[in-house]
Amino acid sequence: MENYLAVGKIVNTQGLKGEVRVISVTDFANERYKKGSLLTIFQDGKETGKVTVKSHRKHKNFDLLTFENHPRIEDVEIYKGSELKVSKEHIQELEGEDYYYHQIIGLSVVTDEGEELGEIKEILSPGANDVWVVKGKAKKDILLPYIDDVVKEVNLEEGRVVVSIMEGLLD
Repeated sequence: MENYLAVGKIVNTQGLKGEVRVISVTDFANERYKKGSLLTIFQDGKETGKVTVKSHRKHKNFDLLTFENHPRIEDVEIYKGSELKVSKEHIQELEGEDYYYHQIIGLSVVTDEGEELGEIKEILSPGANDVWVVKGKAKKDILLPYIDDVVKEVNLEEGRVVVSIMEGLLD
């Protein structure tokens, strides 16, 4: 089992002072990228080092980061295309009905009428609420908004989600 969770991918550098552009895949960017956070760098699927976050800011659709002891563009160019991950031991338990993406991806989805829809393959965060992408049984992907009217129960122990299908959702 993987001991790390992906939090972002370094897609480019930004400016000349060692800043990198990151496309985040975490739902806790402010926590993951806060000053002093330890991130592990993976290149081609292999761990290649660790960095400590020096600064974080948002710009358009990117998270911009600098790392301690990396003050120049030359220091971070080697990280282009790298994945940033955090050790699972650094994540904390969530309360109530909050879940980490890795807990939801892979769960089977069943309607409240007992029909199996498929398995959650990814989570999109386009706006006000997340959208769970379900790999449908012999159909195209099903997009389920993560709202109370649709998601009725998340059972991590049983590995399933119970949903209520609103009119037009499967069209």
